[in-house]
Amino acid sequence: MKRTAKKSLAVLLAVITLFSCISVSVCAKSTGFEVLRVNCTMYGDSKTQRGFTWYTEDYCDTVIQVVKASDYDGTFNSAKTYIGETSVFQDYYCHKVVVTGLKKGTEYKYRVGSLTENTWSKTGKFVTDDGDSKFSFIAIADVQASSLENFEQAAKVMTAAMNSNKDAEFYVNLGDFVNDCTNDEWNWWGEAFNKANTSLTIAPVAGNHDGNITNKLNIGWFANMFNLEAGEGAGNGVNGVYYSYDYGDAHFCVVNSNDMYPMVQAQRNWIINDLKNSDAKWNFLLLHRAAYSAGKNINKPDTLAMRETIIEIVDETGVDVVLSGHDHMYFRTKQVKGDAVCEDVTYVTEKFNGKETTFAKNPDGAVYILPSTAGTKRYTVNENPIDPINECADVALSTRDMGGCFANIYIDGSKLVYEAYVVDDETQKVTLIDEYAIKKTTKAEEQEESKLPTDAIGTIDGSVSNFITEILGLLIDYIMFIPQLIAGLF
Repeated sequence: MKRTAKKSLAVLLAVITLFSCISVSVCAKSTGFEVLRVNCTMYGDSKTQRGFTWYTEDYCDTVIQVVKASDYDGTFNSAKTYIGETSVFQDYYCHKVVVTGLKKGTEYKYRVGSLTENTWSKTGKFVTDDGDSKFSFIAIADVQASSLENFEQAAKVMTAAMNSNKDAEFYVNLGDFVNDCTNDEWNWWGEAFNKANTSLTIAPVAGNHDGNITNKLNIGWFANMFNLEAGEGAGNGVNGVYYSYDYGDAHFCVVNSNDMYPMVQAQRNWIINDLKNSDAKWNFLLLHRAAYSAGKNINKPDTLAMRETIIEIVDETGVDVVLSGHDHMYFRTKQVKGDAVCEDVTYVTEKFNGKETTFAKNPDGAVYILPSTAGTKRYTVNENPIDPINECADVALSTRDMGGCFANIYIDGSKLVYEAYVVDDETQKVTLIDEYAIKKTTKAEEQEESKLPTDAIGTIDGSVSNFITEILGLLIDYIMFIPQLIAGLF
């Protein structure tokens, strides 16, 4: 009798367990309306606007609810609701909204999702620019992962960056978010970087792996992953997007280097217009391909084709700092101009945030920085980059056996401080590997306002000329490089 009771009880428990598993699996089943890849981007005026993008597997309405953090009570009952647009991209539904009318210097809470389906993301946050001359941001490059594990490893670097700079108001990703540009990879990126993407505004840079007609014919991805106010002449975003924004007393010109072999004249003109018409104290140029690096790509045709153009634009427009990716190693130049080291740079030592810091005082030229990779794909140092790379280098090192990298950039009035860190793969210990600072006590020379044409038809002759010039330039570069290559063999 007891044995029969035990058997009956065992059967009952087995049935309960089976139904519990079924219930869990049913509850865990996707509805198709879950929010994927959500991100908040710079869009126009950084004091009053933001762009938002997210994805769902099935069609639904596009809604974001935004409320001041000071008014947030755990609900969105007092939030302002914005309705956006839904489109189809790569068998998923892309949702985009531009939020306007924000207050400067204010933290906001938000959620995105669907009113009709009552499906929402977790609560995110962002802060608007207060317009003053003090702020900081984070820069990373080349996550370029192709597995969830590697995305998660890179996300640990981003988490370390956020922990080291809790006052950062946005972050820059210098391109190559993914490797093969598939839905799986972008979903893994969205999952691994969800904390960063829903805590900070992102300023994304188009990489050659992020949707590029020359890279496995993956077109349109970057423009569909991020909601950005494209610059004049940027077109339909087939190869990427270029745009700009002001933040505090700094201007950021974000270049699409996928359109630079040969250099598309419309973009070249737009960059010159954009930078010459800036009245900011600090001017940054952000692009994926690096004009200065000691990685494996520096001697390749696509990089050489754009080097002279980028250097020429930087010199002409008075850019202070150039941030790039593409070559997965760490590199920083001295102050350079005309593809040569600036002479007679003077330095002063002062306290910054309680630390003795050496500043280049009113230096000529610009500093070019490649903050290695936040990902796991890392390059060795190319010992024989094209001249004059080595002469211009201040720091060049491989982080292959060290870890992923990030950089913090601090701006406080006349001072700019840059710090680069490496995060140990195993322990996540954060180590400072480089630092550089600039102090500007003189006002930049006023530039004539530039109104170069940026339309495709009005610039077609320039694009043709660029093509011919760059092809000839490449031939000359490689002819001149032959003796250097031969010398490097001995």
